[in-house]
Amino acid sequence: MSLSIDQLHPYVLNAGLAVHDADWNWKDVVSPFSRLYYVVEGTAQIKLPSGIHTLKPNHMYFIPAFTRHSNICDSHFCHYYMHIYEENQEGKSILDEWDFPIEVPGSELDLVLIKRFCRIYPHMNLQESDPTTYDNDVTLIHSLLLSKQRAFYDKVEARGIVYQLLARFMRLAREKSLDRDERLVKVLSYIHKHINRNLTITELAEQACLSKDHFIRLFRNEVKATPLQYINRKKIEHAQLTLVTSDTQVKDVALNLGFEDYSYFNRLFKKLVGTTPQEYRHSNHKI
Repeated sequence: MSLSIDQLHPYVLNAGLAVHDADWNWKDVVSPFSRLYYVVEGTAQIKLPSGIHTLKPNHMYFIPAFTRHSNICDSHFCHYYMHIYEENQEGKSILDEWDFPIEVPGSELDLVLIKRFCRIYPHMNLQESDPTTYDNDVTLIHSLLLSKQRAFYDKVEARGIVYQLLARFMRLAREKSLDRDERLVKVLSYIHKHINRNLTITELAEQACLSKDHFIRLFRNEVKATPLQYINRKKIEHAQLTLVTSDTQVKDVALNLGFEDYSYFNRLFKKLVGTTPQEYRHSNHKI
């Protein structure tokens, strides 16, 4: 697979130093962002689909986005953390294209970089370690918005630090491309490029060169959702970002995403997000 650094767009949502005393025990955590840790003192464990991993001082750890995991901590444990969100470009998630090692030895430079990041962005430190307080749509989108609004020179330094830390894991990572169905990769990219249109199953099946029934079965097996469920989720995610980053009228947001029926857009938004688009914009502006 040919990758370009221009395709990787990481944003740090949260970063800081966490000190725990047998109180870092969260179960079945699944987040839309990756977690990067540098352990300073003590030990803890993380239960992943691959097994239980012990977190040791002077080592770094990487948990990919959407990976279900649980934390196990029964003593003193101190670590730096970064929550890294990758903004997908044209339907591609670069970090998702690789199998990363869970652990790499930490270096003096790694620690200096993480400390530097936390020093210049002290406001990114989490007030609570409970994932339910920060791992939700409203907080995530607000953190992403703040990250994008930083001064250009801050973005340059932050991006440079994140690139260097990710490179430590990428050096030992393996590409997933051989295990993925390229027909589905093509369709997912097509969906993201044309998210503003009213896409049909027939159109997507043609992109995959499959019959409609075969395409739907393949999509459900790989994505764990129907094509319509996936498309609607992505459209609403775009709507959420637009509502908090622009003054575009809600009706225009719906039209720009291919919703000709405004009432249907409202019902779908409330079903997936829990509030109406107007309520969502109003509550997010209060954050």
